[in-house]
Amino acid sequence: MIKLKVLLLAFSITILSVSHFAQSKNPDTILENVKRKFQEVNDYQVDVKVKVDVNFLKVPETEAKIYYKQPDKIHFESKNFALLPKEGLNFSPMAFLKNDYTAIYEKDELLDGVNTSIVKIIPGGESSNLILSTLWIDQKKNVIRKVQSTTKNSGTFTIEMNYDQIIKYPLPSSMIFSFNVEKMNLPRTFDSDPKRKSTLEDKGKTTTGKVYITYSNYLINKGIPDSVFEQKEK
Repeated sequence: MIKLKVLLLAFSITILSVSHFAQSKNPDTILENVKRKFQEVNDYQVDVKVKVDVNFLKVPETEAKIYYKQPDKIHFESKNFALLPKEGLNFSPMAFLKNDYTAIYEKDELLDGVNTSIVKIIPGGESSNLILSTLWIDQKKNVIRKVQSTTKNSGTFTIEMNYDQIIKYPLPSSMIFSFNVEKMNLPRTFDSDPKRKSTLEDKGKTTTGKVYITYSNYLINKGIPDSVFEQKEK
């Protein structure tokens, strides 16, 4: 795994060395601005609607409530079980930047009409499940617009976040989480189509699943007692 990270780092540096954009922006400054912006949020609670789109699964749309408190406390409540990825629970920049890492600025890119700066994150050490993360950062609002991460255990996933036109806090209005179904441990309780799944596996096709999350009714910095986070997930 160490050799893989060294190769990734060497590959990224090689690519960036031939780009005149590589030295024009400091990736650490970009990331610090994002973290500083998110620190304006001490806590929040929000209603979410979750829609799962996986070819061979039938999952009902789910409504839930998420509670968050700095720096990393998360609590999830729902009357119905939801296939909600952990990344959907916690979209804090600290989820990607809490440990040692090497940051590399790659280039600027227009993403859905928004100017973004692409920064690659290579975690240090062996404890992180992440191998490499690529962040598309909106420097005007200091928010992350898109994340693509490669992990040791769960393959590669992508997170796309949308925000209201005018925002006071760096909290998304919606998110799309895309992942490789074969790499995810999906609950067996879902109503699935085994024949369809078997056909896809026999053909060697990679099945991409998507989770659509819509956030509404944010309550921000109102104060949430620690006891809320001591409850079991509902």
